[in-house]
Amino acid sequence: MKLQRRLFGKFLLGLTISGVIASCASPPTTTENSGSATGVQNQEEVTLTLVSYAVTQSAYEKIVPQFVEYWEETTGQRVTIDQSYGGSGTQTRAVIDGLEADVVALALASDHYALQDAGLIEPGWENAVSGQNGIITRSVVALVSREGGEQVESWQDLADPDITVITANPKTSGGARWNFLGLWGSVTKAGGSVEEAKEFVAQVYGSVTTLPRDAREASDVFYTRNQGDVLMNYENELLLAESQGRIQPYVIPTDYNISIEGPVAVVDGYVDRRGTREVAEAFVEFLYTPEAQRAFAEAGFRPVNEEVFAEFSQRFPVVENLFTIEDFGGWNQAQPEFFSDGAIFDQALLGR
Repeated sequence: MKLQRRLFGKFLLGLTISGVIASCASPPTTTENSGSATGVQNQEEVTLTLVSYAVTQSAYEKIVPQFVEYWEETTGQRVTIDQSYGGSGTQTRAVIDGLEADVVALALASDHYALQDAGLIEPGWENAVSGQNGIITRSVVALVSREGGEQVESWQDLADPDITVITANPKTSGGARWNFLGLWGSVTKAGGSVEEAKEFVAQVYGSVTTLPRDAREASDVFYTRNQGDVLMNYENELLLAESQGRIQPYVIPTDYNISIEGPVAVVDGYVDRRGTREVAEAFVEFLYTPEAQRAFAEAGFRPVNEEVFAEFSQRFPVVENLFTIEDFGGWNQAQPEFFSDGAIFDQALLGR
């Protein structure tokens, strides 16, 4: 394997790992692969911290053991990967405030840019793996109806005042920002005006009674607390539920939908302090291997590896008009335009 030869060559050149794990504020959910790191990082064992958003946990529960086994077989070094999951915005804030993540895989490139602006990630992180622009997974928005209730068929059905919608808060959840842009683009990409889009999202959010912190909590509100008629969610969450025998009625809007792109990056400011750059970079590269991409696909994500995507293509409906964040000018433009204080999302809440 090309990756294995390259990483092993790096190890033979000398993998110097030093640094002390500093205590830090914990984000909403934290799990550990095999215990906490203690003391100085050394050549015999190393601890990484992976910080990601809530709905990726099922995929990383498969990928992390694969990498741990691969790395020890390749280099002889034992690696422990501590994992933290939560709303993407909350996770971003935690890393900025001192959660010493070696690798971040957040819901939005804009969250990575926030870490870049904080001096923790160096510019150019998108080019760490050639040809992928820093993206490791894709998904689309799904609309979940309550079993036995009224079934929605399209974006437009969400504007019905008799339908209560559950979605997370875009201020704290990356998934919720994708949901919002999916709603917006379903109007503007179909030829509607900005004013029509504003009216539509105000109507939809007029039926939103609560704004949970993240996509996982939104699912809990819908399924466990039995609130709402429709849940806006990631496609991958529904596919994962189906694979576990939990069948829910849902629709993927295939006329228009947004490509939900999940990025990954090494946190330069922390890996250099902790002496973990070599293994952190290796972990990021591993996420693009067929083995890891299959794990993402099995968890319901659309893999970026074309060969793996072809293996799982029957799982993923074809979207006729699939727009991307670039259609909104990229996150550097979309974030302030839609989600800053007083921007379009806040205006939609006021208009409901």
